[in-house]
Parts: sequence; structure tokens; C-alpha cells
Amino acid sequence: MTNFPRSPRLTKGAIVGVDIMNPLASVIVFQYNPESLTRTLQPQSSGEGSGDRAEALRLKGAPVETIKVEVLLDATDQLEKADGITTTLGIHPQLAALEMLIYPKSALVIANTILMAAGTIEIIPPMAPFTLFVWGIKRVLPVRVTDLSITEEAHDPSLNPTRAKVSLGLRVLSYNDLSLTHPGYSLFLAHQVAKEVFATIGSVSNIGNVVTGDIKVI
Repeated sequence: MTNFPRSPRLTKGAIVGVDIMNPLASVIVFQYNPESLTRTLQPQSSGEGSGDRAEALRLKGAPVETIKVEVLLDATDQLEKADGITTTLGIHPQLAALEMLIYPKSALVIANTILMAAGTIEIIPPMAPFTLFVWGIKRVLPVRVTDLSITEEAHDPSLNPTRAKVSLGLRVLSYNDLSLTHPGYSLFLAHQVAKEVFATIGSVSNIGNVVTGDIKVI
């Protein structure tokens, strides 16, 4: 009797906000992985429009990459299991975790308000949490949330949302954007190195096809 191998375990995508003050506030593992994501890369050419032929092919840094993705949140399974948090709050906690990525910490807002009332001339705006977009172990990117749209599609009798579609706009932060000592600098650089390896693997395969005659160049 032949035993069929088990299906591979599905890797879940995630958005993680690294915040030392509250490390659990913004960890969002996707309940269902989005079926697709849209990535747009805009080259950063240093010689564009300069008219200098020597500068035409120069790049001043990594391309600006933006990511669009839709995430579905649904409390149906948890409600069927009578999960205490879900029956009381619906998916409020998951939505709040996403929203906290673009809110300043209330403690810092209060502290800055006190400083302003005391006559402090310069108030430093609070930092957003260091946010990571995780799409498998080969793609862990430092990002900034540029837009967040939430469509609540179902509610329980207490008007807690129980199903929602979240549209996320992300801008990848590269070594162009971060200081040398910031952990995101090294993370993005490692991501680029991995891309270079993938590109080499693909190119070697394509060269093999050309040499064997599978692809005609001319």
C-alpha cells in the first residue's frame, strides 16, 4: 500500500512591528495568505535628464519599491470554537494591531504635550515602529506603511467586526533610506544579495538553454 506524502506546511505571511516599548502590539500573522501582491519598482537613475552621456546608465541607489496587498480577516472559525476574545471583541484586536503601525504611542503623545505645556521649544516627533513585511524566509523586508484601507464586511450583534478586507500599501525601505547602524540597512542589503544570487541561478539556466539550442538568439 502506497503512502502519499503529507502536504507541505503552509508558510504564513506576516506584518511585524518591532517596538521595544510593547513588543506584542503589532504582530499580525496573516490568517489567510493573500492570493496575489503587486510590486512596483522605480529605478533611481542619477543621470536622468542631465544630458550627460557619461551619466546615462548610473544608478544612485536601489529602486524605490512599493507593495500593494489585500489581507482577509475572518472570525468565523474562532466564533465556531467559542473563543472568548473573539466572541467579545470580534476582529478588533487584529485590526488594531495593523492600525498601531501608523499611530504614535499614546505615552509619547502625552509626554510631548506636557513638554509643550512646559514651554519646550523643539518637540521631536515620535518614531513609528520598525516594520517588517514577511513573505517567506526569502523575503523579509523593512517597510513603511503608506496607506491602510479597511472594509468591514460583517458584524456581530454588538457591532464588533467579524470579517474585514484590509488593503495595505507598503514602501520598502532600502539602504537609501536608513542609517548604517539601523538593522533595516543590513536586512535590505542581505535581501539584495539574495536577489543577485537568484538572478545568477536563473541566468545560468538560461545560458544552458541557449547553448543546447533550446532558445534561438538570432
